[in-house]
Amino acid sequence: MTTTYDLTVLADDHLAAAHRSAHGRSAELLVREDPLRQSVIALTEGSALEEHNAPPSATLLILRGRVRLTAVSGDITLTQGELHAIPPERHGLVALTDAVVLLTAVTA
Repeated sequence: MTTTYDLTVLADDHLAAAHRSAHGRSAELLVREDPLRQSVIALTEGSALEEHNAPPSATLLILRGRVRLTAVSGDITLTQGELHAIPPERHGLVALTDAVVLLTAVTA
């Protein structure tokens, strides 16, 4: 059975949880169907996901706010409604405002 998610409700819920969190973030893995993964991630303004390795293929859809994707090949600022491929290199994410993103990754 396939689950349907309301991304607006999830964004609201996770942003509220991020504000309650000492680390300023909240995340949930929504889809796990090998090799596909989709996660919603909320970050409060100024919070970050530190530099980490990239999966073989991934995209970032900005559901709310504005973020900076940092990478060796160059940083890019993304805003609500934008979809961007994540470069296949170490990267990080910084919330320039309160933000919620949908991360889609292929792990193999």
